[in-house]
Amino acid sequence: MTVTLVAPRIIRIGGGAVAEVAAVLASLGVSRPFVVTDPFMVSSGLAERLLAPLRAAGIAPVVFSDTVPDPTDTVVLAALAALRATDADCLIGFGGGSPMDTAKAINILAAAPDGTPIASFKAPAVADRGALPLVCVPTTAGTGSEVTRFTVITDVARDEKMLIAGLGALPMAAVVDHELTMGLPARTTADTGIDSLTHALEAFVSRRANIFSDDYARAAMRLIAPNLRRVFHHPADAAAREAMMAGATLAGLAFSNASVALVHGMSRPIGAHFHVPHGLSNAMLLPAVTAFGLEAGRARYADAARAMGVATTADDDTSAGEKLLAELRALNEELRVPTPAAYGIPADRWAALLPTMAAQALASGSPANNPAVPDAEAIIGLYRQAYGN
Repeated sequence: MTVTLVAPRIIRIGGGAVAEVAAVLASLGVSRPFVVTDPFMVSSGLAERLLAPLRAAGIAPVVFSDTVPDPTDTVVLAALAALRATDADCLIGFGGGSPMDTAKAINILAAAPDGTPIASFKAPAVADRGALPLVCVPTTAGTGSEVTRFTVITDVARDEKMLIAGLGALPMAAVVDHELTMGLPARTTADTGIDSLTHALEAFVSRRANIFSDDYARAAMRLIAPNLRRVFHHPADAAAREAMMAGATLAGLAFSNASVALVHGMSRPIGAHFHVPHGLSNAMLLPAVTAFGLEAGRARYADAARAMGVATTADDDTSAGEKLLAELRALNEELRVPTPAAYGIPADRWAALLPTMAAQALASGSPANNPAVPDAEAIIGLYRQAYGN
């Protein structure tokens, strides 16, 4: 059996790395960036951490900042039109997962014939072509999008989050600077942190895992698990921020080379229909989905518990798996993760959408990677269990 690994050509990581983006562009032989970011990055001044060093290097970036959370096909089209009005020779995605995913989708469409809808690249289709070198600079320790071959775009007309996968979504370079996360609010820190933990755990238990993705996932869990509570309660802890950022990038490398599983398959419809932030919807589901797969994947979940430090080699697999489940529940409680009910999602609307959400989860393909592969009825049951009172 052969294993194919994919990763950016360049990963520059460390405090202050954002000031070195111009050097990264030079190494790629490009100098006219089209920067994709969001309104908050501009209004807060955080975007200047990227733009000022570029200007100092004699580069005049063009900025598109009209991205939205849970990026939509309509915003991608608007950004594509803005890109085509420039002479840009590269793209930079700067921000959380939404700007980076938007930049990826722009790049895929820019390489396609005019008028091609982004929906035509929805999995299981493969999006292997991008028009320009893409550099991603994350400002949260969560999505791992800076190193993955995936993007998720919402089809507005159908209220569906589409998973799009292929080399066209893989950045050519990633610049990872934990100092950009120092001012994150506690809620964002928690949600993106659990997102990265979910990436590592799902990559590790995925049916598509391999010895290389396992190493990435274990390293990610060792960094994230002991530091997630720390950055939530002590947001100025630079060492914990650095560990979380490195863990998020490693988790991205893990799932990009092994794929995610049932949590993500079920999470995307929640985000599409109820506009729950992606990391938060993952957190809402993680304990229930882990319990569902625990028996089928007990040895893998047990090893994950040991990597996270919540179990030791003295624990047998049954005990370690139960300790993992207890830790995930305790983590949600300490990080104040609401249930869908507590979040304010109406019970009647949740119930009415369960068949649609289950169908969309299955159509993404991610549930098939789970240790225990569910059918629609099982997914509906898990949605009901996760909803809360």
